[in-house]
Amino acid sequence: MELKPIRNKKEHQAALKQIEALWNAKDGTPDSDRLEVLALLVERYEQEHFPIPDPDPIDFLHYVMESRGLVRKDLEPFIGSRARVAEVLNRVRPLSLEMIRSLAEGLKLPADVLVQRYKLAA
Repeated sequence: MELKPIRNKKEHQAALKQIEALWNAKDGTPDSDRLEVLALLVERYEQEHFPIPDPDPIDFLHYVMESRGLVRKDLEPFIGSRARVAEVLNRVRPLSLEMIRSLAEGLKLPADVLVQRYKLAA
C-alpha cells in the first residue's frame, strides 16, 4: 500500500490490515517506520469520521466513583459538604470552576471533560 492520506472505508480497511501485518516490527526498521506512519494516518481518518464525544461530566463522575470504589463522602474534599455533593450528583447544582479544579487535581481527572456543559434537573 502506498502511503497517502486515507480518504474512504476501503483505504481505511487496507491500512488496518497493513498495521496488523506490521504490528511486531522491530524498532528502528523501515517496517516500524511504516507502521508508525500508518497508525498516524488511521488515527487522523478515525478522528474525522468516527469522533468520540466527551462524556457528560456527571455521568463521568458516577463512572469514576464506581470504577474506583468511591462513595459520595469521598467527593466531599473536592466538592464541599454532603449536601453539595448530592446537589451536584443529582444535577441540581452545576460544577463550579473551583470544584472542577479540585477534582482534576485531587482525583487526577481530566478538567476538559468536567468543564463540558450538561443539563441540570428541571
